[in-house]
Amino acid sequence: MSVIGNLIWLIFGGFVTGVIYILGGLILCVTIIGIPFGIQAIRYGLVSMFPFGRKIEDREDGQGCLSMIFNLIWLVAFGWELAIAHLIFGILLALTIIGIPFARQHFKLIPLALLPFSHKIVQA
Repeated sequence: MSVIGNLIWLIFGGFVTGVIYILGGLILCVTIIGIPFGIQAIRYGLVSMFPFGRKIEDREDGQGCLSMIFNLIWLVAFGWELAIAHLIFGILLALTIIGIPFARQHFKLIPLALLPFSHKIVQA
């Protein structure tokens, strides 16, 4: 089921979204300060290309001060916009019966969009 879901997701916007995140991450990696944010954007791009069959969990290892600062910068600069976009698309897709599985994927990506340094991606 996850293969079919990922294939449909890729065809109807997942590929374009993932490529945009990956290109943005590569641009962020040009500067030394932007490397951690670029790596997270690339990870986020890969997850947004293939969200079915993956789940997002909280990190159990110690959250350091640097992770908290990075999350705060990400939240102010990128996170809230990404989370609102996922929320809007999730609500729109949930209005149709066939779009409910895709809406669930958008809702699943909201925590990662808000605080990417506090979450990890694992295979479901």
